[in-house]
Amino acid sequence: MSKTKHAQQTQSVSATIIRRTAIAQAITFAFMAGTVQAQTAPATPAADAQKIDAVTVTGIRRGIEAAISQKRNSDSIVEAISAEDIGKLPDSSVAESISRLPGVASQRSAGRAQQISIRGLAPDFAGALLNGREQASTGDSRGVEFDQYPSELLGSVVIYKTPNGGLVGQGLSGTIDMRTVRPLDFPKRQFAISGRKQRSGVGLETEEGSGTRLNLSYIDQFADRTIGVAIGFARFDEKTPQTTRFEAWGVADNAKLNGAGPNLRAPGGFNSWVDQTKQKRDGLMAVLQFRPNKEFNTVLDVFTSKFTRDKSTVGFQAPIGFSSGGGYDPSGTLTAATVNGNVASSGTYNNFKGVVRSDQEYTTDKLDSIGLRSEWKFMPTWAAALDLSRSTSKRAGSILESTAGLPGNGNQGGQVGTISWTGFDGNNLQNATYRSSVDYANRSVISLTDVMGWGGGNALPQAGYSKIPNVQDTLNGFKVSATKTFADNAYFSSADFGVNVSDRSKTRAYVEGRFYIGQQSNPYATAPIPGSGTAIAGASGISVATWNPSQLLGSTYTIAGKLVADIANKDWTVNEKVTTLYTKLDIDSKMFGLPVRGNLGAQIVSTDQSSRAFSVDGRACPGDVCATTDVTDGRKYTDFLPSLNLVWELSGDQVVRFGLGRALARANINDMRASFGFGLNSATGVPLLKGDAGNPKLDPFRANALDLSWEKYWGTKAYVSVAAFHKQLTSYIIRQETPFDFSPFVTAATPLPTAGPFAGSKLGLLTRPFNGKGGSLTGLEFAASFPFEMASPAFKGFGAFGNYSYTDSSVQLPTSGFANDNISAGNITLPGLSKHVMTLGLYFEQNGFSARVAQRNRSDFVGDVTNIFGDRSLTYVKGEKIVDMQIGYEVQSGPIKGLGITFQASNLENTPFVRYKDVPTNQVENSQYGRTYLLGFNYKF
Repeated sequence: MSKTKHAQQTQSVSATIIRRTAIAQAITFAFMAGTVQAQTAPATPAADAQKIDAVTVTGIRRGIEAAISQKRNSDSIVEAISAEDIGKLPDSSVAESISRLPGVASQRSAGRAQQISIRGLAPDFAGALLNGREQASTGDSRGVEFDQYPSELLGSVVIYKTPNGGLVGQGLSGTIDMRTVRPLDFPKRQFAISGRKQRSGVGLETEEGSGTRLNLSYIDQFADRTIGVAIGFARFDEKTPQTTRFEAWGVADNAKLNGAGPNLRAPGGFNSWVDQTKQKRDGLMAVLQFRPNKEFNTVLDVFTSKFTRDKSTVGFQAPIGFSSGGGYDPSGTLTAATVNGNVASSGTYNNFKGVVRSDQEYTTDKLDSIGLRSEWKFMPTWAAALDLSRSTSKRAGSILESTAGLPGNGNQGGQVGTISWTGFDGNNLQNATYRSSVDYANRSVISLTDVMGWGGGNALPQAGYSKIPNVQDTLNGFKVSATKTFADNAYFSSADFGVNVSDRSKTRAYVEGRFYIGQQSNPYATAPIPGSGTAIAGASGISVATWNPSQLLGSTYTIAGKLVADIANKDWTVNEKVTTLYTKLDIDSKMFGLPVRGNLGAQIVSTDQSSRAFSVDGRACPGDVCATTDVTDGRKYTDFLPSLNLVWELSGDQVVRFGLGRALARANINDMRASFGFGLNSATGVPLLKGDAGNPKLDPFRANALDLSWEKYWGTKAYVSVAAFHKQLTSYIIRQETPFDFSPFVTAATPLPTAGPFAGSKLGLLTRPFNGKGGSLTGLEFAASFPFEMASPAFKGFGAFGNYSYTDSSVQLPTSGFANDNISAGNITLPGLSKHVMTLGLYFEQNGFSARVAQRNRSDFVGDVTNIFGDRSLTYVKGEKIVDMQIGYEVQSGPIKGLGITFQASNLENTPFVRYKDVPTNQVENSQYGRTYLLGFNYKF
């Protein structure tokens, strides 16, 4: 099939979517700038605002006491954060705010919290809602990237940890519900403005970054308080510092001095990068509320966010003890070395060809959400509600990779050099110092060219590469419900029941191409590097030339379309239609002689899922064109999800909570693709057929959950809580390489093994996701809030917060089916699981002055990153400790009452983001981001 035909099919898939709509005592906190944590939430956003407005204290204490009150009144086990005032959740995103809550951890991307794990489960296991409605996502799966949501536009965020029969769109690990304000819950007109000036990358040896943040919020009421309007705008505009990344390829443990003698450990190779990004996010929130009387209320919510990133990368790639795999890369020999045991602590490799990289990546993420909810109390004991919603997201962009180096075929007399190192400890490549015999900053020595012969030495030179990713997600929702209130002496106080229908369609499309210079028949063609810029390539210390790759398109570079099996398998559409029938009975009675409240509920969830993608016949793709055919497949299934939440009020301001229920999380969308590809593979030395596929017939992840918590209160000023949970995963989805008979898919054109034990055989190995057995997940959580003035009036204004969670799992997953560049074969624990997560903090607030310092910790875990092929790849991530602080003052009286000045600092200890292979000493990435300082103001009138 031609590239054109493939593109037409991809467009057809896109069009289809449019058409088919240590467990220790924890007595301190995790407090962020202007953000408060709690473990409970009210039943509705309206109740949120009413309770917050009823609190007479201000600032940090206002939020704390409101949160404690919400905690006690909740019927479920939840975590929550609340704005201490309009527009005052001052973290740059929701991800930063909720990452400080008990049992919640975040994975950083480019120095910012982005992916959220709840109770040790990966982001895809959590449901994400905005005002109770499911949200589309910009990534290639379900997990919402919460840094897309400006925290300044939200009134609160609630994380439900126990299943609830009335909560539609809930996840298996938990459900994150982001809520905007309701204007008629405010007593009068309010206007707030805030601004921040930012310095980032402080403490790094590279160029610092700068940025600004601006937030405007307006709330008003009209027509005798029957109409309310709320509008919020938030802008985040930043030029990041020049941050460094060092990615080790691993250790070459078979190096021989002068080609003979015992095996030695030497550096295998590395990438050393310097990144700088310009990014801007504009967010807009609007709410229109109409409440003409006590019987009718309707709310229109609109939320939109646009996030653009323009990232420039300069780097140096060094194949030392490893070959680059290219056609022009000669084999090197260790010619000189200082040997300590079996480690070449210093040495020189000859026949070395390094690669200078200059890359540019531009991405635009666009989120739009609109919802309309109307509530009508048509009888004294009956009410009904109708909710309509639409959430859409789109990710578009381009990735340009441009290469330069020594010209010519190194295997046939082309130019080569040497590379030397000192200080290698046998494990950590970044700790060594490197020096090359070639000046890679000298434009008279190196050129734009296909340095390593990635075209394989044939007439397909590749002097650069381009990728154009595109992800579109559309989620339409319809919900109708009714509520019946019972007499005061009934065991159940009310009943809520209804039906929710959601229709989702998500498409991923990848267009890729290679750059060549001159004629395709000349794989050794070169061109001069424009400009005169140079830079140090990160931790390597090697000086390199720099240039702008986008200026070379059409002049120096010609683009040739590239389509191989792996690329064709990146294009797919997944459709889901989910119908949920639900009921929830609210409990208000007595049990065991004690007052008890809570809810008993159930959901019947019917799912109809399908996918359309491409099947690739064989790995032989001459001229970068593969034969592809359309494939459509899917299945239907139904689940019954019961739930029970009970809350007992004990003497001495004590509360005991019990939760029991069943939850599910549908499969990773990328795993549900109908893609299928296979071909002849000789990489392991044994030729055989190998393939990779998705599985549109996957069942979801399922789990039975048990929760128990105890809480002690001292009015609304302090509390301590202990919670335990156990999840029994009855089904799990794993990707694994298994034997497979390719006979039904083999054609006369399919290459088969001609030698070895599989000669002529149609048997081979296929990697695909399938449903397997589950396992258990168990944890303990502690949280506390305590103002020191309760111990002594001398400590008035001081207080502490804290939380700690311990999570363990029996689940062990095979790695053979995952894309993992940094995990050896074997088993791994659940992705996203850190056994230990803790946040500690202290605060002071008195007479307008405020200060706080907080630290959040998480232990090592298996995370995922996007690899060079645009796919999600598992990796070990080193645990980290992030320290933040804030000081401020707010004018208490006079004409400028309400004006506040704030200084914030984050990542005070310059904690890097570190990934490693198998053991923490074998680092494969070490990214430095430095400290960030912000100085700004808040004003409300």
